Amino acid sequence: MTSKRYWIPILICLAIVAGTAYFYLFASLAKDGKTYYIYIDADDNIDSINARLDTMTTSSGMAAFSMLARHNGYERNIIPGRYAVKPGMGALRLLRNLKNGAQTPLHLTIPSVRTTDKLAAVLGSKLQIDSLELMKELSDPATCARYGLDTLTIACLFIPNTYDVYWTISARELLDRMQKESRAFWKGDRQSKAKAMGMTEVQVMTLASIVDEETANDAEKPMVAQMYLNRLREDMPLQADPTVKFALKQFDLKRIYNVHLSVNSPFNTYRNKGLPPGPIRIPSVSGIDAVLNHAHHDYLYMCAKEDFSGTHNFAKTYEEHLLNAKRYSEALNKRGIK
Repeated sequence: MTSKRYWIPILICLAIVAGTAYFYLFASLAKDGKTYYIYIDADDNIDSINARLDTMTTSSGMAAFSMLARHNGYERNIIPGRYAVKPGMGALRLLRNLKNGAQTPLHLTIPSVRTTDKLAAVLGSKLQIDSLELMKELSDPATCARYGLDTLTIACLFIPNTYDVYWTISARELLDRMQKESRAFWKGDRQSKAKAMGMTEVQVMTLASIVDEETANDAEKPMVAQMYLNRLREDMPLQADPTVKFALKQFDLKRIYNVHLSVNSPFNTYRNKGLPPGPIRIPSVSGIDAVLNHAHHDYLYMCAKEDFSGTHNFAKTYEEHLLNAKRYSEALNKRGIK
């Protein structure tokens, strides 16, 4: 009976110790039950990491993490990365993730932008990569050649989908990943359709970039694609206004005048027949598929509709096209658009 009397308080003490240990080591440390992300780079130390975690965690969770980090020598094994602090995650699990470099991938969406410097800026804002470093790679002929492209076609390496990548991915690793994703995108049906059209993947993406610039209406894109394919077949200049804007780097132009058409650039499809030497933006998937699944018609001309719906009037003859152009020009003048 006496020994039983002693065992009860001992068990109670052990339960209290176990409960306290569980609370400190395994209880959720994320503040407000939200998911937070901590970004750690090569310049961080234990103090900067603790300061950042303090804004994301409960006071007890932060105390537990600090104790564990101190006793496990985490300050000597800091691995850069993007790490999640999730509801239900305890201090011990977080420390293990940090020490093992078990990063949480981020969802990286490749933007359909017009220029590679804009692409580098957007990706640089989402990844640890310096935008200048990435731009240097994209403008390096040797780097482009590594992927079978050049400085005017390197944008074709990027398919504007969303990918899971690590925040710490390097510029070269990112380009390698984009090549892998591009091959997967083109493998099979898309590749077969491009070959049947007598076009390379780069040519399809170049035409798709023009189609995307001409209309945001996905339903109309196959019509626009076929019109330009008809022009290529007839050996006519494409005369695509978006290529002039690209050549001038004046993307906000509302109207194209004769003075604009004289720009001396291989991207000016009023002066040069055939496709430009590369895409004028990273084309959308809908734009690429519109070229591969183009409509079938005999139209050679198109002009934006005078109702400003974002769609076009198509014409088979130049005379019919002039009438469409006249109506659109009058609508622009009526709205005071210069």
